Amino acid sequence: MDLLRSREKLPYVRSFPPDTSERLIILPGEDDPSMPSTARGRPVGPDYYDIERKLGFMRDHGIDISVISLANPWLDFLDPEEAGPTATRTNKEINEICSKHPGKLFAFGALPLSARADIIVEEVHRIKRLEFMRGIMMGTSGLGQGLDDPELEPVWRAIEQTGQLLFLHPHYGLPKEVYGPRASDYGHVLPLALGFPLETTIAMTRMILSGVFDRFADLKILLAHSGGTLPYLAGRVDMCVQHDRHMQKGLKSVEEILHQNVYLDAILYNTKMLSAAASSVGGSKHDGFSNMMFGTDHPFFPPLDKEQSSHWPSTEKTFNLLFRGLEWKGEADGGPYAAPDRKTVAGKLLGGNACRILNIEG
Repeated sequence: MDLLRSREKLPYVRSFPPDTSERLIILPGEDDPSMPSTARGRPVGPDYYDIERKLGFMRDHGIDISVISLANPWLDFLDPEEAGPTATRTNKEINEICSKHPGKLFAFGALPLSARADIIVEEVHRIKRLEFMRGIMMGTSGLGQGLDDPELEPVWRAIEQTGQLLFLHPHYGLPKEVYGPRASDYGHVLPLALGFPLETTIAMTRMILSGVFDRFADLKILLAHSGGTLPYLAGRVDMCVQHDRHMQKGLKSVEEILHQNVYLDAILYNTKMLSAAASSVGGSKHDGFSNMMFGTDHPFFPPLDKEQSSHWPSTEKTFNLLFRGLEWKGEADGGPYAAPDRKTVAGKLLGGNACRILNIEG
């Protein structure tokens, strides 16, 4: 927070009079002077940086264990010479916070992606050695050219070799022109509801088309927001590849990669869509729903009614959907079927899967 408060360019934190609350400005245009002060960026309070607030949120919602991380845009914005030391210091501090709450807090580390590749690789190995780290958090920009950038090959290799999970999360969205001239009338709905999932979809598809998962077959990725639209467009992407003369032949299909390399969070807020997404990533009628896990999106999506701040509707909805269990949408014996034991499914989705995938004793 001190770093963000000290900055003059994106991303930064400051207040805009007459409003005295701090606002987080992370996207171009969010600080437009023509906008009301309360419409610039998003409010940022203790939920963003006070670990006691995090622990209180967990208690209020019956959450026993959380995996925390820096929020987007992580450390992508740092100058190259400061990126490496800042990443090392930040990851160490987050690990120390987790050490004060053993068994309750774990974390994803952040990479210094504006630094040289060898410095990034060194940090990958350092994160692996930190006791409470359970993977790496990354946005879709990579080194600045996207995740199909050949310069990322040493980074993919290091993540694969250390056996760490990569949590891929959007931040940069789509060009604002796609939202049209009335976009400001709709608040943050278009970039958050559509821009973020499509950003994830495009980034992941670029990785697939460039052969990243053919070269790094053991690379494991957790996709935010239930994979964007990738689980639903997998067949279309594969068919387009088959019919494009410019495409390299013999690549793994999207469907293969979803089953072999991908995990999903459950930030989707719809039972049918969650069932379809969960059915797309590995599993069968015997072990379905093994590659999706509960998530909160905290501290984002807070309740608008401050008097009910201890109950976050977004988190409670996700919990309730998973607690009731999902319906398997995979193919078996010629058609879809219901999971035989919804209680078991709920247990996996609400914690069992995360503990297994992230090597946490639950």
